[in-house]
Amino acid sequence: MRRDEARAGRRPPRQGHARALMVTMVVLLVVYTAGLLLGDPATFDPLLDGWLCIFTEFAAVGVCISAMVRTRFAEPQIVLGAAAAIAYSAGDAYYAASLAGADALTDASVADIAYFAFYPLMLGALGVVVLQRLRRTVWPLLLESVVGALGAASIMALILAPVLHAGTTDGTTFEVIVAVVYPLLDLLLITAIGGILASRGLDIGPRWPVLIAGLVLFSAADVAYALGMQDYAVGSIIDVGWVAGVAAIAAWVDGAADIDRHRLRRHRGVPELAAPVVSTAAALAVLVVGSQQRIPVLAVVFAASALALAVVPLAFRNRVLVMLSRTDELTGLPNRRALFADVPERLRGGRPGALFLLDLDRFKHVNDALGHDVGDALLVQVGARFAAQLRPGDLLARLGGDEFAVFLDGASEDEALAAALRLEAELATPVQVGSGALQISASIGIALTPEHGTGIGLLMRKADIAMFRAKSDRTGHHVYSAADDDDGALRLRTVQELRTALAGNELELYYQPKVRLSDLHVTGVEALVRWNHPTRGRLSPDAFLPLAEEAGLMPALSELVLGRAIRRVARWRTEGLDVTVAVNLSGSCILPCLPHQILTLLEEHDVPPSAIMLEITEDVLMSTPAGTAAVLARLRAEGIQISLDDFGTGYSSLAYLRDLPVDELKLDRSFITAMREDQRAIGLVGSIIDLAHSLGLRVVAEGVSDERVREELRERGCDFAQGFHISEPLPAREVPAWIAAHSLDAACG
Repeated sequence: MRRDEARAGRRPPRQGHARALMVTMVVLLVVYTAGLLLGDPATFDPLLDGWLCIFTEFAAVGVCISAMVRTRFAEPQIVLGAAAAIAYSAGDAYYAASLAGADALTDASVADIAYFAFYPLMLGALGVVVLQRLRRTVWPLLLESVVGALGAASIMALILAPVLHAGTTDGTTFEVIVAVVYPLLDLLLITAIGGILASRGLDIGPRWPVLIAGLVLFSAADVAYALGMQDYAVGSIIDVGWVAGVAAIAAWVDGAADIDRHRLRRHRGVPELAAPVVSTAAALAVLVVGSQQRIPVLAVVFAASALALAVVPLAFRNRVLVMLSRTDELTGLPNRRALFADVPERLRGGRPGALFLLDLDRFKHVNDALGHDVGDALLVQVGARFAAQLRPGDLLARLGGDEFAVFLDGASEDEALAAALRLEAELATPVQVGSGALQISASIGIALTPEHGTGIGLLMRKADIAMFRAKSDRTGHHVYSAADDDDGALRLRTVQELRTALAGNELELYYQPKVRLSDLHVTGVEALVRWNHPTRGRLSPDAFLPLAEEAGLMPALSELVLGRAIRRVARWRTEGLDVTVAVNLSGSCILPCLPHQILTLLEEHDVPPSAIMLEITEDVLMSTPAGTAAVLARLRAEGIQISLDDFGTGYSSLAYLRDLPVDELKLDRSFITAMREDQRAIGLVGSIIDLAHSLGLRVVAEGVSDERVREELRERGCDFAQGFHISEPLPAREVPAWIAAHSLDAACG
């Protein structure tokens, strides 16, 4: 727990008497002000003109004492602010008691000691607050405060010029004190106020506008008194400025002590550019006046200093903007703009070098399953790991998303390959993010200069082609070659055509039946997408699904397949055909919104959840187990069945089977094919079947290609099978007739 929170936890709650004192103070101030405005200036009323002022200040003292008691005298700014109000009120009380019927005192008195004490106490209160806030800021904020202070000081020095001149040329000692010392102290106070107002984001308490207004009125009253000192009498309207200043300080102190309400309030400060603009405008105005008439040198010095220092933040901001425009906000690495600005300089003269483009594999799964916060933390750590494996002169940049770039200055092909292997090895160790560890890998495309080009644009294009090849071949890294151009162009064209196919009517679903081995009864079908390409004919999933995954098209493709499969199930059910349809989903499709999407489709077409089965691959569950399992558990709770597809080709972590939300395992076809020639494969399949049954899971064998294998599976206890020996994938219109014929054959057999 932070110290401020611990301190706040010890404070007693705001008490009713503090509110009563605040209300009393405000009422007395209003009555006092109205009385001076409406009363006869020529008639002195001791109660109205003298003691009502003291009563108002005493109420302010009560508010301050209450605030100090509530905070147990633990907050320096509250103690100093309260002491300032108490000191000034004590001075006024002594002043009023010393009048003895006179209109005003003409000599210095004990009251002036209290008045003098007010200024260092109030400046100390403001200084404590400002220093506490500036600890968490940077020097430009302090510089802006100084600019604001100098601008305010230049105006104040100009206003006080007649008073300072008169006080230093003639007059009594008291008149000199009043004419010189008080205005100088007011100059300090106004300077502090100007500095605070110019500090964007500087918060001096929940009632800062009240405090600033009160101190301005207080200083204005001092100036008015100094300018008209000979004509001053108690009960003058300028007395309101002093009393209002004391009341404003009390209100500020009370608000600062009310820590709970201070936490809940929204921060509201001076607009960011308002105060700096006013400060520089004030300094310019003083210099313009000085060019037309004689003004104090002090005012000119303050104004010139304000303008000189005002230039510094502008230069600093320009430097910061340039730096930010070249820096990635998340990782702190150079960004794409910096890469395109710096690399051309290194390419001059035909020096050798290598440009890498790096893309993290399955990064979208991390974002989708674990959230963007985890993804951002992963990117930061990956960037730091890459930087640790590069030479001091190498350039590492983040281009956006999960894509990085590296330029190796002066590197040969062998050195580039060695660097790529170092980067790959750096990711071999899981990345610790929060309380978990993520295993991540990268695909690296390499373009060499001058062999593959001497321009940044050409090198980027060729490195991108090489990275695409490395990702599709799963080789980790790949050096560009001329042969990659044709393959890359075909892949890029295929992706563009697939986007068109999704929007058109080129994709078609085929359905492969699944039978129960005990009686050969057809229990369901698996939906398999085919692409009726306008020039290349019917394409199997292997020809375009990997490209769809890499291009981020899988969610749209899966949405299309789910919609068509559910509509087909609804039609078959109206025709009396009751089968379960299985739909394959990739990891990029298992999003938190998936359950709502599927349940909406089922409700729209009046299809029960049990009629749909979702097939996911083993590696999807293992790469993001927590997020994926949560989504699948919700789907399963709604009655939708889950199948673990291609079991045995991924991580094969049997420990996960106990907790995963799945209903069946689909043995990969590689196991089933091996059963024809390898007796050990038969034993392995039998062991997996027994294990799955012990966990309450059904087992499906896919890729059954002959009767001997089908019979062996039945004897081993396998529950279901599908494959070309049973049926090839069929168009939707042929499925009912095939099932009817198969059911008849099974009954006859």
